[in-house]
Amino acid sequence: MAVSKSQYLSSAWADGIFADRVVFVTGGAGSICSAQTRALVHLGANACIIGRSVEKTEAAAREIAKVRSGATVLGIGGVDVRNFESLKNAADRCARELGAIDFVIAGAAGNFISPLSTLSPNGFKAVIEIDTIGTFNTVKATIPHLIQSSKRNPNANPAGTTGGRIVAVSATFHYTGMPLQSHVSAAKAAVDSLMASVALEYGPHGVTANVVAPGAIEGTEGMERLASSEVSLRERTEGIPSGRWGTVRDIADATVFLFSDAANYVNGTALVVDGAGWRRSGSLGVGLDPSMKYPDFLLRGEISKHLKDGRKNAKL
Repeated sequence: MAVSKSQYLSSAWADGIFADRVVFVTGGAGSICSAQTRALVHLGANACIIGRSVEKTEAAAREIAKVRSGATVLGIGGVDVRNFESLKNAADRCARELGAIDFVIAGAAGNFISPLSTLSPNGFKAVIEIDTIGTFNTVKATIPHLIQSSKRNPNANPAGTTGGRIVAVSATFHYTGMPLQSHVSAAKAAVDSLMASVALEYGPHGVTANVVAPGAIEGTEGMERLASSEVSLRERTEGIPSGRWGTVRDIADATVFLFSDAANYVNGTALVVDGAGWRRSGSLGVGLDPSMKYPDFLLRGEISKHLKDGRKNAKL
C-alpha cells in the first residue's frame, strides 16, 4: 500500500517545483530519509537511494516511486558509505543513468545506547566512520556533480529552479551533551563542522550546504533503539516545549525548504527541527526508564532494559 502524502509532505508546497531534478540519498531506505526522498519525488524529482542491503534498498526504491506517476527511483544496494570508491561509483552511476545529481542528502547513520565505560574503541570508531567519514565521502563523491548542477541552476534563478544543494542529517545531542551518547555526539558535531566547511569552500561555486537536526522523531528505528518502551507518551513528551515528538514529515518539509527557491540565501547553517527540545538539556532521556533520574542511574550503573536491540547487560 502506498504511503499517504499527509505522512511525508505538508500542503504548503506547489507540485512540480523539483521537476527534472535528481536527488542522491545515502541511507535512503531508512524511515527519515525515505520520507525526505518521497517528498522530493512527489514534487517532481527523480532519485537514487543508497544502502548496504540490496534487497531493502531496491524494495524501498520501488515503494518511493509510487508517489508520482512516471517517477524514476533507482535503488543502489551493496554500498557502504565508509568505502569511498563504492560510494563514488554509485554517484557516478546515478548521474549517468538519471542525467545529473542536483541535490544530495547525507543521511546514513549509526547509533546505539552505551555509557562511556562500556563503549569499546571499535564501537566509537564505527559511529564516527558511518556518520562523519560517511558524510565526508558523500561530499567528495558528489561535489563535482553538485558544482555542475549549480552552474545550470544559478542561485538565485529567475526561473525558480534550484540545484547544487546538499543537506546532512545531524542531531542535537552535542549542543548540550547527552549521557549514553558520547559517540553520536562526537560524530554529529564533526558532521556540523564539516558542512560549515563545505559551505565556505563551495559556496563560491554556487553550492549550498546545510544541516537538518531532528529531535525525537515518532515511529523511527532510531527512537526504538534510543527510547525505553516503558516510557509513557506523557513522560516522553513533557520535556519538549512543543509538547510532542516530531514526525518524519517535519523533517521532510524542512528538507524541501532547504532545496527550494525559498532557501536561496540559506547556507552553512543547521536547521533544528525538534520542538525546542534541545533547549531543555537532557529532556529526551535516551536509554532511560521513567524511574531513572540523573545522576542516580549513572552512579548505580544502569541503563534501560527496554530498548530495541539494547545492550541489556551493559553496566557503567
